[in-house]
Amino acid sequence: MKHATIPDELKSLDERSRDIFRRIVETYLSEGDPVGSANLSRQLPQSLSPATIRTIMSDLEHLGLIYSPHISAGRMPTQSGLRFFVDAFIEVGDLPEDERKAIETQVEEAGHSQSVEQFLTGASQILSGLSRGAGLVLSTKNEGTLKHIEFVRLDSSRAMAVLVTQNGDVENRIVNLPEGVTLSQLSEATNFLNAHIQGRTLSEAKAEISRQREETKAALDELSQHLVDQGLAVWGGEDQGRKTQLIVRGRGNLLEDVKAAEDIERLRHLFDDLETRESMMQLLDLAEEGSGVRIFIGSENKLFSLSGSSLIVAPYCDSNQHVLGALGVIGPTRLNYARIVPMVDYTAQLVSRLLK
Repeated sequence: MKHATIPDELKSLDERSRDIFRRIVETYLSEGDPVGSANLSRQLPQSLSPATIRTIMSDLEHLGLIYSPHISAGRMPTQSGLRFFVDAFIEVGDLPEDERKAIETQVEEAGHSQSVEQFLTGASQILSGLSRGAGLVLSTKNEGTLKHIEFVRLDSSRAMAVLVTQNGDVENRIVNLPEGVTLSQLSEATNFLNAHIQGRTLSEAKAEISRQREETKAALDELSQHLVDQGLAVWGGEDQGRKTQLIVRGRGNLLEDVKAAEDIERLRHLFDDLETRESMMQLLDLAEEGSGVRIFIGSENKLFSLSGSSLIVAPYCDSNQHVLGALGVIGPTRLNYARIVPMVDYTAQLVSRLLK
């Protein structure tokens, strides 16, 4: 887990201040409510008056660690306070054996699914069920190397372009034929493409055909040249050759803790963010920036800043340690970080292992 640098003034907090701050945050994380000086006085092992506690709370507020949501209320942690708590107080250990076994069993059961998509959906569902937040998995599919392309004429104006990759994937697209194109020209375009695309990715093949444009013009007539260009262009549009899919399970969990109208608005922003393609690519970028689990609290993560949500995310990889995607948990800022961080980390390790 990556840790932020803790400012010196926070490192120098005395033991009483740290204890009071920790109890305020722990109450917020478990109950979602502010805590007042009278309640803290009853909780603390040492005998401190409410007045003394209020003085310490005032100092913590001055440091930007806690705030009062309204007049006469107790105190709750700020976003900076939560970050300080996560970095300075949480000790992330191993998962309890029963949770480890539960995750192993569920991930392995999901691994028996007929498709990778079903498997990843199962992983998302597992994270949702164990965290009581929303489990999310971002999957990417890097373009494979190409084996073969063929044009199958459908009628005088259309043909089906069939693209086969080295790993056996087959994709079809309908292309419009230039007027007057003959079967021999279809064959000529097919042969030219196959001579240049084999063993290359789609983006590499496009670059190679573009580089050889003058040679292509000399080797092919105008209609065949048009078919070559169209035969590759029809597979355009993916971001850097990667297809992405965001799988989210457990959105209903996020509604269980809604207490006010502003919470409904926060969730609306979150659900809107989760629907955008830009969000998926940003989420992948977050995971690819470093190995291991990453924690984003509130506006630290521009992706979900309007919703004020927390995100705990980790990448999963192939046998060459190339990032295939990301998985994690998203929810309110009062997530149980100490429990969810090792849960996300272990699930990512298992998913990586089963996808190799």
